[in-house]
Amino acid sequence: MNRCMKISASDNVAVVVCEGVRSGDVVEIDGCEIALREDVARGHKFALKDMSAGEKVIKYGYPIGHLTQSVRSGEWIHTHNLSSDLSENLEYIYSPTSYSIDHQRDDGLRVMGFLRKNGEMGIRNELWIVPTVGCVNGQAQAIAERLRRECDCSFLDDVRVYTHNYGCSQLGDDHLNTQRALASLIKHPNAGGVLVLGLGCENNQIASLQEVIGEWDEERVRFLVAQSVEDEVEAGVAICRELVEKMREDRREPLSLSLLRVGLKCGGSDGLSGITANPLVGAFSDWLIAQGGTTILTEVPEMFGAETILMNRAVNEQVFDDTVQLINNFKEYFRSCDQPIYENPSPGNKQGGITTLEEKSLGCVQKGGYQPVVGVLDYCQRAEQRGLNLLKAPGNDLVATSALALSGCQLVLFTTGRGTPFGSFVPTMKLSTNTPLAQFKSNWIDFDAGVLLDGVTQQEALQRLIEKVLSTANGEHLKHEQAGFKELAIIKSGVTL
Repeated sequence: MNRCMKISASDNVAVVVCEGVRSGDVVEIDGCEIALREDVARGHKFALKDMSAGEKVIKYGYPIGHLTQSVRSGEWIHTHNLSSDLSENLEYIYSPTSYSIDHQRDDGLRVMGFLRKNGEMGIRNELWIVPTVGCVNGQAQAIAERLRRECDCSFLDDVRVYTHNYGCSQLGDDHLNTQRALASLIKHPNAGGVLVLGLGCENNQIASLQEVIGEWDEERVRFLVAQSVEDEVEAGVAICRELVEKMREDRREPLSLSLLRVGLKCGGSDGLSGITANPLVGAFSDWLIAQGGTTILTEVPEMFGAETILMNRAVNEQVFDDTVQLINNFKEYFRSCDQPIYENPSPGNKQGGITTLEEKSLGCVQKGGYQPVVGVLDYCQRAEQRGLNLLKAPGNDLVATSALALSGCQLVLFTTGRGTPFGSFVPTMKLSTNTPLAQFKSNWIDFDAGVLLDGVTQQEALQRLIEKVLSTANGEHLKHEQAGFKELAIIKSGVTL
């Protein structure tokens, strides 16, 4: 295995991809020997030449900031000598860029999914209980627990309550976002049956929530107001029994890959994220789109510094303008809360070798591959155009992953260099950027992208990932599903009454 890697020909730094190099070690980069002047950990970078204070540091072929002091060849470059160049809003010019995508469509591939009444595909058949307000979280849990004890639910993928703290004491966009989120959850194709449990006096009244939901399958989605019945647990169990019997009729069948929507997310990134897992996910995104499918990329604050790469892949000027608005509106969101726009990367990112937001973003956007950007989605909005879409959501792992699922993704690919056990309410596949993490946290990690550093080609790794995604879509449970870790996180920005 190579000990160090220069990613792009124009880079003036290299990244350590092994366990680490020691001061005095000599490594070969582009046929030249570089002597390390200090210890450099895995995922961290070092200078390939002598550089002066103020000089741009180039990684991935793009500037990731400027040096705050001079460095010599072989010296470690990190937070002590590198600073971001990002500042306020920028002026953007549409310069369309296209790439040759070498993926053939395979019309013989199918997903064994559940075809829903509205034509969407579910890859799980789960019974969900959705509280309209946090006040009935306990009652919803009691209904689920009693149902599991008294009813044969073994043929279902899960019986789950998605608790939250909202639905009352909210105003404006917060109230609307809660309604949008719950409406999207209720209509998600991975749920074969849903009980919506209200209290009766909350802001988020069932009648107003139904207006946001629009059309729904009345055989699969049922509503109950706790204050309107004597025993809401008894009534809820009775409704759920009926839903279970309806779901007993459901069968998986071969369906087109064009019905598959996959979310793209990273969390706990390290210096290898942009070398292994993220580019691999990008290759998968390109492949799925070539099959007629859809992928959705979010984490808007982690596009800052790399946004022009996505903007110039916009399929037309309207999508370009929408992407510019997506970026600038998120910056304004930070300002409206009197918060710094570029308070990133996280401590874990820095420990893993990422120094500036530009560096993090350039690695992050690689999950979007090279296909054109066909649409920009608001929070909880479903993708209307098949292909690569951008979604309005923050970088927070739970909120962003939930947002991807709320936009209709049946599955999320989640790359990580540090590891995390959480899962959203849809299957959330963890891909490690390095093999030591996959081996150490085998109870968290579903796929090891670190094999790309051990001689496995990207095409070989891509084929393995395709097989893993298809087996997951066909019913194989991921690590977080096996552990029972599933969560819903709704965005919030305003006051609580």
